[in-house]
Amino acid sequence: MSPSMPPNSQKRKIIIFSDFDGTIFMQDTGHILFDSFGCGAEERNKLDEQIKTGERSFRDVSEEMWGSLNVPFDDGFVVMEKSLEIDPGFREFHQYCIENGFPFNVISAGLKPVLRRVLDTFLGEKEASSIDIVANDAIIDGSSWKPVWRHDNELGHDKALSVNEARARAQLECLPDEMPLIVFIGDGVSDLAAAREADVLFARRGLRLEEYCLEHKIAYTPFDTFADIKREIEAISREDQHKTGGVGKPVRYNPRANMWRRISSKEAVPTLMAAATPSKEEKMFLWPETFTELKPQATIQEAEEPVTTAA
Repeated sequence: MSPSMPPNSQKRKIIIFSDFDGTIFMQDTGHILFDSFGCGAEERNKLDEQIKTGERSFRDVSEEMWGSLNVPFDDGFVVMEKSLEIDPGFREFHQYCIENGFPFNVISAGLKPVLRRVLDTFLGEKEASSIDIVANDAIIDGSSWKPVWRHDNELGHDKALSVNEARARAQLECLPDEMPLIVFIGDGVSDLAAAREADVLFARRGLRLEEYCLEHKIAYTPFDTFADIKREIEAISREDQHKTGGVGKPVRYNPRANMWRRISSKEAVPTLMAAATPSKEEKMFLWPETFTELKPQATIQEAEEPVTTAA
């Protein structure tokens, strides 16, 4: 294992955002609950199709799914705990972030009480307390579940807006010659709006987000486990000023987000960038069922190489 950099030794402030379902955990918390205590897998698939065709919004369908639940929180969690599997490299990666002072944030379209309970259970409350969860809230009254949406739009939670809010706050904490580096980790197309606002994007190999990045020539770095991400972040923190990655590979920077690195003073930084609005095609994939299924390896191998853009 490579030695960790001393805290605060890198010039750039690195802030990390990660999706939850299908990224930190291999399964989807909502799917487990809906299939076991709510509308069921068959009806959920029908509702997913309504999102994909554009018939209904993600928020509208999600509210129906969560509203279909008829289970107390603790009983539902028992099933989730038995069904969930954490990424094998996540604990070590998160400890690395703590040791090096890299803020780690979960950004999710799910419900904050569910995600917090899962993290507390799998990581321990002390370690999990360092993770900020940016997600929708919920009112859980007995066996009744109702989402409290973070944003008043058809997504319920606009991940791009949340990332840009964090970037603006981080910029205010930086010295005039410093720029925050925003890292985003995801697995599906519902992550795409937030991913476009990040400086460095990691997409889980073989899933829908990587496929989408290949199809649309979006710069990204593939990963199999968080151990891969740890190696890349170590390289970025060591060699960020040269803008090169580890093991002879260039880090794949997002040219749209690179505009932030060209700003030389706080006064030039807007307090809030306009959030990207997902296209109709992106909205087709806003529910995880579509992109958490592994794609045939041949599909990935035959696709063209991912775009690499020097910062």
